[in-house]
Amino acid sequence: MYSNPPYDHDFYRSVSDTQLITDIQQAINAEYSAIACYEKLAKMAPTQDERDKIREIQNDEKRHLEEFSSIFYQVTGKSPSYQISEQCPDNYKTGIEFAFKDEQETVDFYLNISDRAEHPTIKDRFRRAASDEQNHAVWFLFFQSNNPSIQPVQRQIEDYGAIGALNAPSLSLSQMLTYALQDEYLAQARYNNIIGTFGNIPTFVQIREAELRHISALLPLFERYQVSLPNDISASFVTTPENLKAAYAAGVQGEIDNIAMYERFLSLNISNDVRTVFTQLRNASLNHLAAFERGLARN
Repeated sequence: MYSNPPYDHDFYRSVSDTQLITDIQQAINAEYSAIACYEKLAKMAPTQDERDKIREIQNDEKRHLEEFSSIFYQVTGKSPSYQISEQCPDNYKTGIEFAFKDEQETVDFYLNISDRAEHPTIKDRFRRAASDEQNHAVWFLFFQSNNPSIQPVQRQIEDYGAIGALNAPSLSLSQMLTYALQDEYLAQARYNNIIGTFGNIPTFVQIREAELRHISALLPLFERYQVSLPNDISASFVTTPENLKAAYAAGVQGEIDNIAMYERFLSLNISNDVRTVFTQLRNASLNHLAAFERGLARN
């Protein structure tokens, strides 16, 4: 599977953290498992575009496996073992949901390894791999939102917030900022409604507070680029969910749309300061989505 590189004794002597070595072996097994899983998902993909993208993601995982195996050998002087750590679902819908969650968890795991490692090669490889895994998670999220059989709830409106941004044939900076702020308004209105109906559920309270920080991050851009603030009419679009499970489902769909909106924005030619804010908000929304999905699973 992998050819041992020339052995670097200085590299070997620089690493003595046995937990780090264990984590690198775990990362190797995770990549080995992902490669096998994505082979299965690619064969089940409903379109050629999805199949091709999954193959691209699989190629990234093969590169990670090669890099991590090389690191393991350099650190220990031994070849790593290769084991399937998690079984991939046999159903495509379940499989891409599984892949999305796995990629999200892997981001945190790799960043933790990078933060703990002292050798710059290990730090760099795992931080770059974490960035790849974040991109993979976004693609699996897109597959979920793009497949009607996977969407948990009906989308709301076509010309406001994230849905308006996704439906727009073209986007100016003014439109992007307006749609983004509208979507944050909509999230606030949705969570205020849910909290008012079902009480101070910690997940919704915490994410509502985070969305307020999103608004604070966006507002300086309106001033900097002389864009008028939109009126907040979001409450008129919010309906009360019939139960807590429906509330979590609404949160899931809202974050899926929000992330897709920011992904579209980031694909365009925008200034670095705007890109930084949009990236931060996209990444925060990925974490919010994971929290809502856990709540949905519990209910």
